[in-house]
Amino acid sequence: MLEAIRSKVERGERLSFDDGVVLFRHPDVVEVGQLANLVRERLHGDRTYFNRNMRIETTNVCVASCLFCSFAKLEEGAPGARTMRVEEAWRELEARLDDPPSEIHVVNGLHPGLPFSYYEELLTGFKRIKPDVHLKCFTAVEIHFFAAHYGMTHREVLERLRRAGLDSLPGGGAEIFDPEVRTRISHDKATADEYLEVHRVAHGLGMPTNATMLYGHIETFEHRVDHLLRLRALQDETRGLQAFIPLAFHPDGNGMRSLPAPTAVDSLRTVAVSRLLLDNVPHLKAYWVSMTPEVAQIALRFGADDVDGTIVHETIYRAAGSRAPGALTAAQLVRLIQEAGRLPVERDTLYHVVREHPRAALPEAALKVRERKAAKHLEVLP
Repeated sequence: MLEAIRSKVERGERLSFDDGVVLFRHPDVVEVGQLANLVRERLHGDRTYFNRNMRIETTNVCVASCLFCSFAKLEEGAPGARTMRVEEAWRELEARLDDPPSEIHVVNGLHPGLPFSYYEELLTGFKRIKPDVHLKCFTAVEIHFFAAHYGMTHREVLERLRRAGLDSLPGGGAEIFDPEVRTRISHDKATADEYLEVHRVAHGLGMPTNATMLYGHIETFEHRVDHLLRLRALQDETRGLQAFIPLAFHPDGNGMRSLPAPTAVDSLRTVAVSRLLLDNVPHLKAYWVSMTPEVAQIALRFGADDVDGTIVHETIYRAAGSRAPGALTAAQLVRLIQEAGRLPVERDTLYHVVREHPRAALPEAALKVRERKAAKHLEVLP
């Protein structure tokens, strides 16, 4: 069965739902990864992208009660609940101006008590501080919440936010599209159709977006394939998706804590199958915060061509027990990519090249350099 799929991939033919299920169930994850790497290198060669971005979550107050979430607090004043004043959020950017980010990524809870002007002021202030910063803010779930809560259409919300400085949408909130699974894990927020409609409207306005999938909880492989093919159908229609990001479920501190987290093999398989099925989405991220930098390195041979960015201040995955660091420097990302045998390319949010870094020396040579530096350091110790 895999040989038939391999032939399709080599000919550049589109894979089916059944092909996707076969790939997820195939016992040799390395063989599946090699197929995905074929597509990855056809699209991007050795080039692997990253950017200088920062995460700011200005409020974790949220009316939704998603079982998988360790970040949200149901109401203001609850233990651990916090909402930044816009001035506090602006200071987060001001503190980074010596090494400024090219992108600010904002994802929040669905706060019922804030005026819509809060979000407009937030964006306007970021642009006042750094006019060229790209604002990738508010998931489709948040946009849908704004529309329902403030009595607007999706289009009206996006147009007002764009006037305030919004440039693109992140991909969060997709979770799993299957209605039965979605009802069980996140019954009180945007449906799959509503999530997709927000992206459809954004694309119609010329606003690019990303998309995600939360994997490794109660969903089946069939549910994952269905999710990926719905995104592929949207991209056929709109051509507005820039990147897909598989997000590993983390169980700590939430209503699904009895479930194990997905393994590294599951993460690599999900990256690979996603690359093979999403033939019309240009980029696939190995999100190092969710899968750890070490697994993200390996994923660069399983179909991924992007490791996201420097991040800074990510709190959603840290609340769920992620063992990944809270931030990586640009130099650390360059090294991560180089030691995976890939070519590091710093990009902006829209994948324009900022700087292409050199290839690394052979791993053995790099190791010897580090050993010499360590030995020299030890010589000067008392």
